[in-house]
Amino acid sequence: MEPLAHSARPRHGILAQTYAEHVKGVVSRALLNAQRASAFYTGDARRFVASVGLGAEYHDLGKMDPANQDTLRRSSTEKLPVNHVDAGVAQLFSEAMRDSLAATIAYAHHIGLPDFLDQSQMRPGFVLRDPDTKSLTDARLMDYLDLHQRALADTAKPPAERPGPPGLSPSALRVALSCLVDADHQDTAVHYGNAADPHVMPLDPVRRLELLDRYVESLPGDGGERHAIRKAVYKTCRTRTITDTILACDSPVGSGKTTAVMAHLLKMAGERGLRRVFVVLPYTNIINQSVKTYRRALVKSAEDPETVVAAHHHRAEFAAPDSRHLALLWYAPIVVTTAVQFFETLAGNYPSAIRKLHNLPGSAVFIDEAHAALPAHLWPQAWRWLREFEREWRCHVVLGSGSLSRFWELEEFSSPPARLAELVPADVRDRSYSHEQQRLVYASCADRLDVGALLARVQKCQGPRLVILNTVYSAATVAREIAVRNGRTTVEHLSTALCPRDRETTLAAVEGRLKNKGDTDWALVGTSCIESGLDLSFRTGWRERASLNSLLQSAGRVNREGEARTAKVWDFELRYDAYLRPHPEFEASARILADFLAAGPVGPDLCTEAMRREVRAGGLARLASEIKKAEENRSFPEVARKFRVITEDTVTAVVDEGLAQRLAQHERVTATELQRLSVQIRRYREGEYALNPIPGHEDVYAWTLKYDAFLGYMAGVLDVLDFRNRGAVI
Repeated sequence: MEPLAHSARPRHGILAQTYAEHVKGVVSRALLNAQRASAFYTGDARRFVASVGLGAEYHDLGKMDPANQDTLRRSSTEKLPVNHVDAGVAQLFSEAMRDSLAATIAYAHHIGLPDFLDQSQMRPGFVLRDPDTKSLTDARLMDYLDLHQRALADTAKPPAERPGPPGLSPSALRVALSCLVDADHQDTAVHYGNAADPHVMPLDPVRRLELLDRYVESLPGDGGERHAIRKAVYKTCRTRTITDTILACDSPVGSGKTTAVMAHLLKMAGERGLRRVFVVLPYTNIINQSVKTYRRALVKSAEDPETVVAAHHHRAEFAAPDSRHLALLWYAPIVVTTAVQFFETLAGNYPSAIRKLHNLPGSAVFIDEAHAALPAHLWPQAWRWLREFEREWRCHVVLGSGSLSRFWELEEFSSPPARLAELVPADVRDRSYSHEQQRLVYASCADRLDVGALLARVQKCQGPRLVILNTVYSAATVAREIAVRNGRTTVEHLSTALCPRDRETTLAAVEGRLKNKGDTDWALVGTSCIESGLDLSFRTGWRERASLNSLLQSAGRVNREGEARTAKVWDFELRYDAYLRPHPEFEASARILADFLAAGPVGPDLCTEAMRREVRAGGLARLASEIKKAEENRSFPEVARKFRVITEDTVTAVVDEGLAQRLAQHERVTATELQRLSVQIRRYREGEYALNPIPGHEDVYAWTLKYDAFLGYMAGVLDVLDFRNRGAVI
């Protein structure tokens, strides 16, 4: 009988997949991934591709064991009795192969990249081997190879370039594993009918830049100073010739960075033959707004906007075979993703987390609102990764913000400190900042405020009003209280408690209300996800104390166009209780902001010093050093564990009952549908929030408490809190 790689699923009408079919599919896809990525590799590209091909050819060699074949023919749910990875590792380490890179990715394609510091302590011959399986593998390896060669007798072999390239950086190891894992997962998904191979659309930067020019020219303008500044910034970014490959863009709020930096990225992509553009944003709400702009400006007629500009809102990485097709990958020519997704992929070691990384080489990358992208202690290692992808994989990087912290100039973050070229020249930048300083006044409340005191103070201010709090609990509590006291029409609420579909709807409602100049007696209440990047303008702002950058960015949503001669932004502290909750990660930065406020006026010129103080506070420098050491030691699991933008582990919860039922019934669901109708919940809340696992989909749950389009999942959470604190109402 012909050897199998995957079992049949008779209930679903799916035949078994043969070993030969699977290996051929994985090899062809892995080689294609590696060839596309290595076209931008500054190392030995031929050896890199050859090693990925060998890892793909032998990754499932141990499935040839008779016990494994018996299980594959009998059941699609039973675990294979013999570790099927060990045989491939043994063959790739053999005298005939001696390819350490191929052996590493074959070893890691299920369990992830290992801790090489631990592996270095292993006895000779046991590195990357399974001690419980090694003797059996060694005894049967020639039998496995004989069956393997018979199955693949008519298959073209990967190019022979041995041994594998020495001294690869950790990032290169991750890219190599990504090439194999994506091929393995994709081939399996195609066989089981869950997905088709992705269509890789060319970027076509020259044509898209022409479309962007046309879009920008069509935008209305009032002929004022702000409009003139935006035109100057766009023209500079669009036309300036720059040879550097990593740049800073310190351009104030409202100066048009969304389109101006995109023009620069497309220009660089055209000149340097880059294949993809990444826009990395700190918050999901900015993704919605930016994606809307890019889809209007960059999509050709007859193209599908979602295929051209992909929106990656939150975690969509699944290990279970039945859920892998729900993963959002980075195949689109323009990818808009969160800083969490982007940087935790660079840090990853686990296959599902790292699968999309091979699509990053040869890209133009914009880290927008860089001040909010990462906690301060993660930037030292993130900076090293950006430099690695710039130097090794020919990426072009721009770091931008209206309140840019120049961490690369500090020895705590960069060794040696670096100076970056500026995308926007000093004269244009100074003109922008001069206009910026005229529109705002900062003030600070002396007392800590409970809900009642906060609302009394906010209500006295001119509207429309913006209120930003540090946690989803506090934001939902304040929004609900305003609705109870003054009516639902007097408040909108925007936070990650809402799924992307409802965030889009709310944001559209907010934009519509702001255009109605007669509609002023209302407030938008939300979390830090609305402090950056959104093109919104309120009359008054209130920001719970968090950090200097948060205060400055929140101010960018107040009197944005300078409609009023001046406007006020209030800094305040809360009196915490069961409903109003502190955010522990803001404790140090809030103290630093308090010091700045006590010393005098605050502004963007203090941002770099604030970041220096933050990384020195609370042992953050020690954490940064630990991550650096783990990366140098190639302790991949430790790096992934410590480099967490969101410290708590999260799971995906579907808030739409119909979608949850479709998943449970194994109907076809796309990754985009899952993104739009789900939220992220901290894993430790799984029991408290009564999350219901969806059968067959690892880490995908159904939300079972109340959910509505106003408070999102916090509608149910607040109901639970009410019951605990006030008792049931009968």
